Amino acid sequence: MSGQGKILVTGGAGYIGSHACVELLQAGYEIVVVDNLSNSKTEALVRAQQLAGKPLTFYQVDIRDKAALTAIFAQEIITTVIHFAGLKSVGESCAQPALYYHNNVYGTLVLTEVMAAAGVKQLVFSSSATVYGESVSPQYAEDFPLGPINPYGRSKAMVEDILRDLAAADAINAEPMPWKIALLRYFNPIGAHASGLIGEDPNGIPNNLMPYVAQVAIGKLPQLSVFGDDYPTPDGTGIRDYIHVVDLVKGHIQAITALAGESFAKGGCRPYNLGTGQGYSVLDIIHAFERVTGCPVKYKVVGRRAGDLAECFANPDRALQELGWRAEKNLDDMVADTWNWQSKNPQGYTA
Repeated sequence: MSGQGKILVTGGAGYIGSHACVELLQAGYEIVVVDNLSNSKTEALVRAQQLAGKPLTFYQVDIRDKAALTAIFAQEIITTVIHFAGLKSVGESCAQPALYYHNNVYGTLVLTEVMAAAGVKQLVFSSSATVYGESVSPQYAEDFPLGPINPYGRSKAMVEDILRDLAAADAINAEPMPWKIALLRYFNPIGAHASGLIGEDPNGIPNNLMPYVAQVAIGKLPQLSVFGDDYPTPDGTGIRDYIHVVDLVKGHIQAITALAGESFAKGGCRPYNLGTGQGYSVLDIIHAFERVTGCPVKYKVVGRRAGDLAECFANPDRALQELGWRAEKNLDDMVADTWNWQSKNPQGYTA
């Protein structure tokens, strides 16, 4: 696919971004990575290139730096952008909402302004299931009402609104080269590359369940707090849709193909759930981890967290019908690959 221009991957040194780099390079794409390294490390990119056996181009740039971003678009022949760059901790967003709006919303505004000026209007956006509100059904489809309950989710929903408006304005103005945008709403990405060379390496104490479980199992953290065991679910703990990170990033490659295809010929902005359609409880995850790895996971039940839903999982039908994508890896794969990464890299990339 060389000679057709390059894919710009913002936030490409992060957890999901680095896995996307491997899959994109292996699929034959040339890629340019932009990352400010605020919550990622260049070692992830070194290893991604090692796994793919191909090079990438890296710029240490913040997407809010309009001049630096403009210079990259002038230097590189870019046809499509996959936009991962953004902050992603729900708890931190509640403590520092302005930081999240500045990074996630303003950063995307700068990116889209630079893209439009460069005539690059194909975008795959890293959104989140947190854009949804509470629902009568625990299985969320793309046409369900949006109603995020924390600043992180609101920042993603705001960006979705901006991108829909950009696409709609192009339709009204009959732009000859309209915006083509896929909004990919992730459920709960976990796992790591099967090699154990790249994986999730959060700064400080993990915010997400699986890396926390792995760090308890390896002895880095003393125990896991399970937030509530009195939900109306089979074992009383919250149920979520967990998806293997490699399945997730393959969805982005399918989205790139779709944007170049007939269904987006006249432009547009479409949301797609990326999930398995299967829910697992917190205790399901703990027990699967113990079974697959043979390592005990010490935990204690504490009170519920404000804003947590009892049950939330994806309806992934649209992604199958329109992108030709479905998740292939099961929970045992997710656990085994997480443990392979954690046990080989007990201190993450810093070792």
